[in-house]
Amino acid sequence: MFADPVLLVAIAAFLGVTALVGGVAMLLRDRPSSRMEDRLSQFTAAPSPKEPLLKPGSVLAQPLDAGPGFLERLLARLSSIDLNLIFEQADTSLTIPRLAAICGGLAAGGAGVGLAMRLHPAVLPVLAILLGAVPLVWLHLRRRRRLRAFARQLPDALEMLSRALRAGQSLASAFNMIAGEMAAPLGKEFGRVFEEQNLGIALDESLKAMTDRIPNLDLKFFVTAVTLQRQTGGDLAEILDKIAGLIRERFQIWGQVQALTGEGRLSGAVLLGLPVVLFFAVYKLNPTYVMVLFTDPMGKKMLALAVFLQILGALVIRKIVNIKV
Repeated sequence: MFADPVLLVAIAAFLGVTALVGGVAMLLRDRPSSRMEDRLSQFTAAPSPKEPLLKPGSVLAQPLDAGPGFLERLLARLSSIDLNLIFEQADTSLTIPRLAAICGGLAAGGAGVGLAMRLHPAVLPVLAILLGAVPLVWLHLRRRRRLRAFARQLPDALEMLSRALRAGQSLASAFNMIAGEMAAPLGKEFGRVFEEQNLGIALDESLKAMTDRIPNLDLKFFVTAVTLQRQTGGDLAEILDKIAGLIRERFQIWGQVQALTGEGRLSGAVLLGLPVVLFFAVYKLNPTYVMVLFTDPMGKKMLALAVFLQILGALVIRKIVNIKV
């Protein structure tokens, strides 16, 4: 089975590319809505008078801990990936064909650099995968940075909106004021809602579209509060102040958690990066010593086991340090 190194390299390259694309797609894909978000969406939707609120199998009629299993969540993520929405969330002009062309070009360039440097054929797929994944990683980081910037700006925007309402301004004019005063991405998103409302789109629909573009639970609370206030009335300014205070307290707790888990995250990064760096260092100093892992049957088994343990260790460390607030 392990007699042909070329066949092994081809199989390893195929599995590596498949795992990389699947992993990055799961990272780029927004997580499915939590049970709380589903309940909020049930309240924001306006059912007909003849339609009962608690339908059979409705999320409101189910307990919060009755969520889908791991396999169901995995299949749901893989089957509902919307790259166009990811491009919109990252605020980039990329398209799917252009992204595929860039990834393919970088992968071919990585393989060409390996051939020019006369590296071992087993190293070429690794270089191709690493360079081919650079645009996907850049897209993920850009999207995450934009969503985090929106989350940091949201408390200030809610307080500004509350003061504008107390001053007697309408909700639409307050949105326009936030669009002019706040920087991107929040100012751009609120300005888009204001422009859509001027074009005749209902405010509820514009706010719902903004929650689709910005998957943020605090924003869903804000949209729910605005929707309920428009339907039932109430002091919206006081509700916005409370939501803004809640967000600031959550950020404070999150900062404390990040400080307490900083050592664990740094240790995880070192432990995950050290074997890769050590592999290339030893390959540079003594290529024959490293190539035993690709030519000897026992070395191939050891390499596969090492990769599996690296992935398992990364998942365990991520589970330990990833504390949700």
